Amino acid sequence: MEAWFDRASQTVGTDLMAHGISSDAETIRDTAVAQPLLVATALASLRAVLGDLGSPWPALTQGTVDLVAGHSVGELAAAAVSGLVDEDDALRLVAVRGRAMAQAATASAPTGMSAVVGGDPDEVLTRLAELGLTPANVNGGGQVVAAGALDRLAELSAAPPARARVIPLQVAGAFHTEVMAPAVDALAATAASVTPREPGPVLLGNADGAQVTDAADGLARLVAQVARPVRWDLCAATMVGLGVTGLLELAPGGVLTGLARRGLPGVETVALKSPDDIDAARDLIARHAGTAPSRQENP
Repeated sequence: MEAWFDRASQTVGTDLMAHGISSDAETIRDTAVAQPLLVATALASLRAVLGDLGSPWPALTQGTVDLVAGHSVGELAAAAVSGLVDEDDALRLVAVRGRAMAQAATASAPTGMSAVVGGDPDEVLTRLAELGLTPANVNGGGQVVAAGALDRLAELSAAPPARARVIPLQVAGAFHTEVMAPAVDALAATAASVTPREPGPVLLGNADGAQVTDAADGLARLVAQVARPVRWDLCAATMVGLGVTGLLELAPGGVLTGLARRGLPGVETVALKSPDDIDAARDLIARHAGTAPSRQENP
């Protein structure tokens, strides 16, 4: 595993092993560090579960993974697992993405993000619109992440929608909003050198939860996603429609399985949080792989 991280570190241009083991929380909070570390950790954790650090995706997942989806930056890891992009290309793209989004955040007036938990969904969206905030992540399960100017987020915290809690998030800026437009341009320039391929396992897009069936469109989605809201609720709805019965959340796991417990009732979940979870992940794959349809005409 150390050799794999050494190669990944060379690709992204930063010492991922050092950041994962010894860097402090402030260092890792830097989105230019956090994003490559998240994608590399996700890919390495699935390789650890499948017991193979060298085979290419998606040949490695044949017969074990029916569908992949990633939330926000996790969509790059999902794209690599599906075979839409090479693993090295995914790592190159996330390195550019992280740096460009960090730069875009500092180039604008101070912005941020806050999770809105609970409340009537329509009332929550109406309140965000009143304040000029963007529903940057519509996660389902009663959770929406608002993004925009810090003073407007403070107003939201002071007067939240009825029966809703507002939780400020430790992020560099208003991700998945128009604030990130400069990062889209930077990522597009790097993506121009990437040759995408049709996904092997079903790959879901963050923008609308639809299956990615065209390689060029899939790559374009990865680029545009930086400044567009994440519709994880629609991804969950597609999973239900496709008959997904088991969900494995790659490291560092926990958030998406929490959402799945509310938005995907009856779907068994395992979150990879440490090596202790590998056996449970293998058991989940053994019992659920191949149980969902591989494609759906109109999800």
